Amino acid sequence: MPQADEDTGHHFNHDRLSNRILTALALGAAIGLLLNATIADQAWVQDWIIGGLFHVVGQLFVRGLSMLVVPIVFVSLVAGVSTLGDPARLGRISAMAIGLYLITTGIAVVLALSAALIFQPGAGASPGVTVHHAISAAPPFADVVIALVPRNPIAAMAKGQMLPVIVFSILLGLAFTFAGSAGKRMTAVFNDLNTAIMKLVDIIMALAPYGVFALVAGLAATTGWHAFTGLIKYVLLVLGVLLLHAGATYPALLSTFTRLSPVMFYRKMRDVAAFAFSTASSNATIPVTLRTVEERLGAANRVSAFTIPLGATINMDGTAIMQGLATGFIAQYYGIELSVAQYAMVVVMVVLASIGTAGVPGVGLIMLAGVLKQVGLPAEGIALILGVDRLLDMSRTVVNVCGDAIVTVIVARATGDLDEAVFRDPHAGDEPAPA
Repeated sequence: MPQADEDTGHHFNHDRLSNRILTALALGAAIGLLLNATIADQAWVQDWIIGGLFHVVGQLFVRGLSMLVVPIVFVSLVAGVSTLGDPARLGRISAMAIGLYLITTGIAVVLALSAALIFQPGAGASPGVTVHHAISAAPPFADVVIALVPRNPIAAMAKGQMLPVIVFSILLGLAFTFAGSAGKRMTAVFNDLNTAIMKLVDIIMALAPYGVFALVAGLAATTGWHAFTGLIKYVLLVLGVLLLHAGATYPALLSTFTRLSPVMFYRKMRDVAAFAFSTASSNATIPVTLRTVEERLGAANRVSAFTIPLGATINMDGTAIMQGLATGFIAQYYGIELSVAQYAMVVVMVVLASIGTAGVPGVGLIMLAGVLKQVGLPAEGIALILGVDRLLDMSRTVVNVCGDAIVTVIVARATGDLDEAVFRDPHAGDEPAPA
């Protein structure tokens, strides 16, 4: 009976892929730590395993994801905007998305500063770090605004400058809307391109367990436990606040605005979380996030094509948590007491600095340098947390991408662009198995 076959679920099980990715992540961490504790200092291990196999496989995987970022943002956003029909609707979507992103970032940094004041992670800490690390200065906010309009959109795409790409894509999509029959034909072309690119995402996802294993194994093999000495309280506090924000703030927003299940949301976000953790890059995770919110969570492309790339650029909740706690840690380490006005300045700086900052590994340190300078703390204090920042960078990227997806679902629900049946269906987005 055909119906029985359909009900028994002859699908490519999305949960099975999630389990494979999570297993690869755990196995990579275990093998990497084992190597670190035994033979990691041997030349052949460094050359052939860590710097060879792990590095090559991991970087090929990251490059595969990065290869898709600009095409998928450009094509999806042009297709999404051109199908909106009413430009005023784009304005409503933009206002809601940006407002929610800024609100969640504000909540994140307030939670972090509160935790820093209550638990005092820097009091008595002595990491003993003498590393000198050059941190680039964050660009002035005026330059960020001017750079929104690219001189050359092709150059912006080549450099991976997401905000200019987003602006150009929106303008081109609006142009298609006003171009009559020619615009409709071009919209159909971009819709077909979008479908093809999503299939390319599926190909990369099939290789994900190997890439995740290599990335995590390489990191674990080169990061010894000594890096955590004197910083364990800071590390645990950052991880704790990240968990609190993801486990309380996001579910509260989702339940309040949509009445949908946070449990189902996080169940469907497992793949995205694993990708984000292994790459430590919101931008590199865009293809997977976009596919998940559309096919697994039910958000329409005309919403997700705008909110996901935008969120990867301006939504930095996890990074805001790190910066708030790092500011408190560094101030306490140096015995500098910050005033209420200075803490308020940290909140404002972190929220504003998140706008126009690329979603790539290590960008939080650039933002942190600007925050420390603004409140009069020595930028050299960043060296205190460098040893553990890679692990925390991976963890906070998970929170960042989950925040992008939460806001997308909320906005799509508010505009009538969310298929709730897809959201509630645990098998939504599964591919039929080959005969």
